Amino acid sequence: MNVTPTALPDVLIVEPQRFGDSRGFFSESWNKARFAEHGIECDFVQDNHSLSSAEGTIRGLHFQAPPNAQAKLVRCGRGALLDVAVDIRKGSPTYGNWIGVELSFENGKQLFVPEGFAHGFITRAPDTEIIYKCNAYYAPESDGAIRWDSCGIDWGFDGTPQLSDKDANATPLSDFDSPFTWDGAS
Repeated sequence: MNVTPTALPDVLIVEPQRFGDSRGFFSESWNKARFAEHGIECDFVQDNHSLSSAEGTIRGLHFQAPPNAQAKLVRCGRGALLDVAVDIRKGSPTYGNWIGVELSFENGKQLFVPEGFAHGFITRAPDTEIIYKCNAYYAPESDGAIRWDSCGIDWGFDGTPQLSDKDANATPLSDFDSPFTWDGAS
């Protein structure tokens, strides 16, 4: 497994090894001990799986507020997407900064998004599946969103994105009062 840091502290690109032959491949997408060796220590409790039928579908930027904050380990099961994390920790030197990583079935990359970061993605292909682990259960009372076009993200898409009402009407980053505070450890 290869783990690569990004420009945002604690957001990591994870590339599990694939073992292939004429039948296809095998890959270990999660192993608690191996991830801990790379400083990723999470007790994941929930797996989520979504399908976006249209290219140019944006989901996000989502987060769960404390005490139900979530870290996520995201991968693409089919198709391709640009996966995005935005630092929303008050006082962080990278507050409001974002990174984007291409995740696809072909490249097998995963993105680890810790608590205190908003998460979203745009699909690059029809019928794209995203699969992700969470370290906290879904809690609707803690569910939050930041408007997708308020963080300066280059989504790499010139058309009109497919959005939910929740995402289209989310609070812009400039008006957002974050429930997260940077602890200075990163």
